[in-house]
Amino acid sequence: MSGSTALAVVDEFAWHVPPPALRPFAFGYSGFRQAGVEPVRHRGLPSPYLTLIFTLDEPLMLAAHPDPQQPPGSFETLAGGLHTRPALIVHDGWQSGIQLMLDPLSARGILGLPAGELAGIDVDATAVLGPLAAQIQDRLREAATWAERFAILDQVLLARVGPRAARAAGHADFGVSSEVRYAWRALQRSGGNASVAAITAETGWSERYLRARFQAETGLAPKAAARVIRFDRAKTALRKRASARRGSGDPNRPACAGGLGLADLAAEHGYFDQAHLDREFRLLAGCPPTTWLAEESRNIQASPLAEPRS
Repeated sequence: MSGSTALAVVDEFAWHVPPPALRPFAFGYSGFRQAGVEPVRHRGLPSPYLTLIFTLDEPLMLAAHPDPQQPPGSFETLAGGLHTRPALIVHDGWQSGIQLMLDPLSARGILGLPAGELAGIDVDATAVLGPLAAQIQDRLREAATWAERFAILDQVLLARVGPRAARAAGHADFGVSSEVRYAWRALQRSGGNASVAAITAETGWSERYLRARFQAETGLAPKAAARVIRFDRAKTALRKRASARRGSGDPNRPACAGGLGLADLAAEHGYFDQAHLDREFRLLAGCPPTTWLAEESRNIQASPLAEPRS
């Protein structure tokens, strides 16, 4: 074989919506595989979902965690809690795996612990799933297609939650108080723009008590959760605008070249103005919106252009 033979480039992305019985637990799964591409860095941004990742070919390399005191490291599997700082993921042209987006109020059903215990940190998934994490990963690595891998995850998670899935569809609490559940769902329905004071009054609890119980369960205080939900909606809308712009014009024109209507986007998602949107991006993403778009334009791990559930 000639030493000049070029390696084939692999660039795959797949998205799966779980069956109805699992939707109270998981928003979706994204599968990704890249090989022989340019090395990149990816910002793992705050979102209203827990992260569960099973790698396929090589470990996941984190150069920085949301908690700056957590040292860089590599992970064969990873579970991450809600956070308000970006993680920094790097690869040298090779990466693959499946990422699950899990509902924090249903974390006990999948992970066996409240989401608050993972607040702001990343851990090996064996720390929460035990031997099951490696068993899932082995089965995923043996599967030949994305459809087979997603079917494995559906099967394993349904077996794990068992009859609790039916109760979750009927809003079973899984140890989560109805007040905390109401507050979280109200923030989701409003896109992070509902008044926390008004929601607190509707629960009948004091602001201090709701904040403590809410944070213990989800990992974020209500106001921080509102910021993350609003940011996540705005980020998704921004990606849609950039994608539509690329699809209707010169595909080689950078997405950050202007014309994205950031002032309008800010107003639509509850920010005071574009400057407010920029500040929130700098705090939650570590960079302004246009920089994030430029960096993420070729990121295979980016979630699909789907609207979060209310």
